[in-house]
Amino acid sequence: MKKIPFIIAVALISTHAAALDLNQIMQTGKDALSRPAAKTAVNGLTSAEIDGGLKEALGRGAETAVALLGKQDGFYGDKKLRIPLPNNMKKADKLMRTFGMGKQADELVLSMNRAAEAAVPEAKTLLVGAVKNMTLEDARGILTGGDQAATVFFRNKTESSLGEKFLPIVKTATDKVGLAQTYNKYAGLASKFDLVKQDQATIENYVAHQALDRLYTVIGEQERAIRTNPAGYGSDLLKKVFGSVTK
Repeated sequence: MKKIPFIIAVALISTHAAALDLNQIMQTGKDALSRPAAKTAVNGLTSAEIDGGLKEALGRGAETAVALLGKQDGFYGDKKLRIPLPNNMKKADKLMRTFGMGKQADELVLSMNRAAEAAVPEAKTLLVGAVKNMTLEDARGILTGGDQAATVFFRNKTESSLGEKFLPIVKTATDKVGLAQTYNKYAGLASKFDLVKQDQATIENYVAHQALDRLYTVIGEQERAIRTNPAGYGSDLLKKVFGSVTK
């Protein structure tokens, strides 16, 4: 039993974590903005309609995403959104279960997801603020920029600030779990040798990063839903603005 921390250290040092590459998403939005058809599709709309329609759509998407995730089981209760153990702990997880320590691993997963659920409501103010401060140029770019344009906009405007807000909330929750402290000890050491990526150097960094990714994913799903069926939201403005693009 006393060998477990060493096993965890070996697993951490021998495995590289996978990180999300946003370059493709960013490039997709940039490419879409350059399409003549996308630019001309909104010529029949007034500036007020574009501004109002985009602010309504983004506001709805952000508030819905926060409401879905910022509650008990918002992450943990959804298999697609549940935050798993870091990749560099998965080998150790199997060994821990072999040695009868599955309960500790399960406790860590639960605490990570509860921490994310507690942190997400902090996102609402920043997301709503980004919408309020959106320029007409931002609105036009999002409208003609494809399914991920609003998600890219929110990332650019809020990701750094949200990460700072999430970290202390996540740390408070995960510090109560002994296995999280063990992970931080060995992951922090491994990160100094570039064997663990920075966003997984501590549990709180990992959870904050994963929570943000999932938050923007859900915002993106809301964006696609509005673009696909603007009439289904009971708003004449959304129907007119996004309907002009789908035509």
